[in-house]
Amino acid sequence: MSNLIKTPKQIEKIRVSGKILAEVLRLLSLEVKAGVSTIYLDELARELIEERGGEPAFLGYHPDGAAYPFPYTLCTSINNVIVHGRPSDRKLKEGDILKLDLGVDWNGGITDAAITVPVGRISENAKRLLKLTKLSLDMGIKKAIAGNTLGDIGHAIETVIVDGGANVIDGLTGHGVGIELHEDPVVFNFGEPGEGIKLKEGMVLALEPMTSFSTDEITQLADDSFATKDGSISAHFEHTILIKKTSAEILTRLPSS
Repeated sequence: MSNLIKTPKQIEKIRVSGKILAEVLRLLSLEVKAGVSTIYLDELARELIEERGGEPAFLGYHPDGAAYPFPYTLCTSINNVIVHGRPSDRKLKEGDILKLDLGVDWNGGITDAAITVPVGRISENAKRLLKLTKLSLDMGIKKAIAGNTLGDIGHAIETVIVDGGANVIDGLTGHGVGIELHEDPVVFNFGEPGEGIKLKEGMVLALEPMTSFSTDEITQLADDSFATKDGSISAHFEHTILIKKTSAEILTRLPSS
């Protein structure tokens, strides 16, 4: 358990990293509109991170199960693609939903966060899925306090999603973060209250519910991204949080625009 607890010095670096990430994600979200290419967003993300003294944490990272290291700063996953979508010259269209997933390294402090952004007007069904997924993350964070367990977090996330008529995507999870991009423990988006690792002050976790209304199954595409098996739209929200006594500190909270 001791290696899961970050030192005060490490936490300060992670905190700075989170502030950079949150500001960059907010600025990127303002650029999301029909006619914009995802490669433009990727190039902008790298520029904004480096202007603030950080480094892209995803660039060159080789995730488990991937054939090759990831060659971009930003994951851009559109509609049925859930995570690890690759930026391209493809231009966004009205009605798309775009998942922006970003990692920042600031002097060895690493954070990870994601938002799902509508492109112009989206369907009522898509609006509902985004709202539900964001709410499930919020409810998971409320359970992320010292003395609770990973099962408490997963149960809170799962309850919101299932009660809202959606599915928790199977096979994709949250994780520890802070010194490396993916650390122990695995943070499932389902669980039973009181089960799993007990949370302690100083743990840093990335919580990230991923959802679809019609399936919980995924398929891995040729570019190493993951999409819903039935082609349905998906949503994804993620925060890096610090476990404390009475409430989690959201290290990647987006500043108000």
